[in-house]
Amino acid sequence: MDDLEQAILLASDSPAAAAASPSVRAEALAFCARARDESPPSSLLRLCLSGIASSPHAQVHFWCLQSLHDALLLRRLMLPDDIALLRSSLLSLAVSSHAASPPFLRNKLAQLVALLVRLEYPHAYPSYFLDLLPPAPPQPGPTDMFARVLISLDDDLLSQDYPRNAGEANDAMRVKDSMRAQCVPQIARHWHAAASTLRTADPVAAAVALDAARRCISWIDVGLVANDVFVPLLFDIAMSPESAAPLAAAAVGCLSAVAAKRMDARAKVGLLRSLLAAQQGLGSPDSGLKMAPLVTAYAVEALECYRRLGPSDADGAAASEMLEEVLPAVFAAAESSDDEDVDSGAVLEFLSGYVSMMKAPSEKQLGHLGRILEVVRVQMLYDPVYRGHLDVLDKIGKEEEDLMAEQRKDLIALFRNICRVAPAASQLFIRGMLVTALSSAEASVEDVEVALTLFYRLGEAVGEEEIRTGTGLLGELVPMLLAARFSCHTHRLVALAYLETVTRYMKFMQEHVQYLPHLLGVFLDNRGIHHQNALVSRRAGYLFMRAVKSLKAKLVPYLDTILQSLQDVLSQFTSMDWASKDTKFPSSEDGSQIFEAVGLLISIEEVSPEKQAQCLTALLNPLCHQIESLVMDAKAQGLEESSPRAISLQQIIVALNMVSKGFNERLVMGNRPAIGVMFKKTLDVVMQVLISFPNVKPLRSKIISFLHRMIEILGLPVLPYVPIALRQLLLDNEAKDMVEFLVLVNQIICKFKSSASAVLEEIFPTIASRLSVILSQDAFSAGPASNTEEMRELQELQRTLYTFLHAVATHDLSTILLTPSCIQYLDTIMQLLLFTSCKHKDILLRKGCVQIFVNLVKDWCINSEEKVNGFRDFMIEKFATNCCLFSVLDKSFDLRDANSLVLFGEIVVAQKIMYERFGEVFIQKFVETGLTKVCCPPDLAKQYCQKLQGNDIKAFRSFYQSLIEKLRPLGNGSLVFR
Repeated sequence: MDDLEQAILLASDSPAAAAASPSVRAEALAFCARARDESPPSSLLRLCLSGIASSPHAQVHFWCLQSLHDALLLRRLMLPDDIALLRSSLLSLAVSSHAASPPFLRNKLAQLVALLVRLEYPHAYPSYFLDLLPPAPPQPGPTDMFARVLISLDDDLLSQDYPRNAGEANDAMRVKDSMRAQCVPQIARHWHAAASTLRTADPVAAAVALDAARRCISWIDVGLVANDVFVPLLFDIAMSPESAAPLAAAAVGCLSAVAAKRMDARAKVGLLRSLLAAQQGLGSPDSGLKMAPLVTAYAVEALECYRRLGPSDADGAAASEMLEEVLPAVFAAAESSDDEDVDSGAVLEFLSGYVSMMKAPSEKQLGHLGRILEVVRVQMLYDPVYRGHLDVLDKIGKEEEDLMAEQRKDLIALFRNICRVAPAASQLFIRGMLVTALSSAEASVEDVEVALTLFYRLGEAVGEEEIRTGTGLLGELVPMLLAARFSCHTHRLVALAYLETVTRYMKFMQEHVQYLPHLLGVFLDNRGIHHQNALVSRRAGYLFMRAVKSLKAKLVPYLDTILQSLQDVLSQFTSMDWASKDTKFPSSEDGSQIFEAVGLLISIEEVSPEKQAQCLTALLNPLCHQIESLVMDAKAQGLEESSPRAISLQQIIVALNMVSKGFNERLVMGNRPAIGVMFKKTLDVVMQVLISFPNVKPLRSKIISFLHRMIEILGLPVLPYVPIALRQLLLDNEAKDMVEFLVLVNQIICKFKSSASAVLEEIFPTIASRLSVILSQDAFSAGPASNTEEMRELQELQRTLYTFLHAVATHDLSTILLTPSCIQYLDTIMQLLLFTSCKHKDILLRKGCVQIFVNLVKDWCINSEEKVNGFRDFMIEKFATNCCLFSVLDKSFDLRDANSLVLFGEIVVAQKIMYERFGEVFIQKFVETGLTKVCCPPDLAKQYCQKLQGNDIKAFRSFYQSLIEKLRPLGNGSLVFR
């Protein structure tokens, strides 16, 4: 034992351990582990009991108790004599325990005794609780120990707050039933005696005893606690200013458990009535502050009784009256939610349930709703301590913002419910907050932000039509909002909340155009785009763009005002010294939405052609001149991806792209061709950037986006630029670059169709050879390697390639594959499409490949003429058997899946098309090389031929699906693709 004691001390947090070397501590840990795991159970028992009896060190006692607990839990200790010795020793220790011993030792001893109770009570040893029950009058040590045993038993077995397996549930039921039959009344008398005797002498021991009582109330006879003796004592302890805080909280916990006791609704009404009679002031604000958990639990139970019994029932009406009586205390608890004793979540849950119950609130209930709204407002307030962090949005500010967003979810849901049942009261509350915030020069950031946030949420609760017409107080509130200038408007939180709220009520301006100047002021002055905080300014640009989209023609009269106000922002791209090292460059989003908004405004057809040309010239010319200047300098000095000039070129091209978003081909090339000429000149300038610097990839990406827009709005006049652009874009390509390139090519195909054939014929060999290198590995390999960024890029490239081939096949361009420069890649493409149509895990991709084959058959096989030697044989012998038969017979093909059924439909169509183009030879070969090999009965094969030759494709599809289902059980569930 001496060696073990020394090893335990070295392995623990004792002074000896602090002075020992790591190797010595490791050796001590190993020694302790061997003593615990390798000693015979009986020897371990006696070793541990000896250590507890003889060692003066708490660390040794704890190790011994823990080792005994583990041995008992793992059923290493099984011999009756060993169990009897352990039981007698532990009960002796528990009964003689004194309050001065360390709490962690008392807890461990209690846990071990509780485990013995679970294993032995009552069948092996029925008097555990009678032996442990302290004699009267209660003394602190035994009272504390007995309570800890009950608490450990609750934690480890009895409590239903934790998931239990079937064995644990059976053990818990056995222990509870036996205790109820044997000793619960004696234990309840002990709790009362301990609380009354020790409340002054040892409030800590009294609090632990009441905590044990609280845990047991849910499963004992509630009358043992809810009586004329115990309840008044608990209220006295809870409300007395002389009671220690932990003891008062324990008393409140017991009363709350009594109120929450499960029972019939009518019995519950009687119980609640008795609690109210025992404490006349239960509904007072003072009770709410001192007994928040109780008044909340009481209100929850009263509300539930009212719901179950209804207002027409006498007990239901009584429950409603009792609820009304305690509501002042609940509101007091809710309003003191900063108090650690108040469970704000429980209070909020009750308030939500209370509001949900309302249909047409009475005057008194409207008063309650006003108080609930104030609770919502207060609980949504940010802590002023974080004001600076939230303004600059540093790490601390971001964490606080995320935390508050989570905390506000339930509060916002409650607010919406109030808006639903009492819209007028909600609007009046918002009006009061706004008036207060606007009338006080000292209104805090937190108060103003909450007022604006709740006004925003009000807009979510009312309908779009109500906003548009200004129903109720909205006709007053929205103009008040538009004119608002808060003293703390410079703070990021206030500015953003203000802008979002104004945007939420945008539809109001559609009906009330007289407020449009006020709306524009919000976005264009220092409350919006010109705000000192860059984050606010950027967000204002985006919201302004949304406003333009929403209001469109209504803003045309203010076009000059808007452009004048935005002059400094629009000119930043042409006035910056991009070569200077001191220049602070905006991100690619900065200002771009403003250019989009201005483009949207200018593009409105209500703007005269002259005005459009004037405004567009003022926008495009400076940007184009800046590009020309930068390109000239870059040619002389070089251009790197991260250089100021490269960044500036990206910014300007993004701005040009955004300006074009408001325009369409009908306006630009049809109604007002002068606009088209201007954009074509702009395209000339941007193309010089691509020609000069094709390898600057971030810049190239922005140019591709611009080309997409020009193709969309200019149409055929862009076609001469396409060969040059595509040649430059094919230089130095990686997988993600090829994706961007192919997406552009797909747009060109869809836009120009056969007009783009010459261009595609030129670039197709390069595309095919480049992709054969990039996609040489299996981009869809299984395992961890398939989840890397590189693999995801390759997978995306493969999907884009199939989209490209699909576009070629479906836009009358398949003859490109047969040209002398392209036909060398045809076999590779056919094999890739065949494999994908049969085996790819993406069902929709397989469907696309089948559609490609169908279109190729239509294009290349006309009137028994075969444009490509061997193509017909390939389709019949390879595609038909492998894709149309083997792949659908495979067990991985799920005929219950919606996407798989879509693919199946395309496979059915493919067979019909092949029969139409190849005739009887298709049927003959398909039966010989396909159906016969999968053991298809002759009568089914004959029916297949008949259905295929018929004109009803729906009937053929239905038959073919049933055929596949019949063939699968014949051993055809895992055919190998050939």
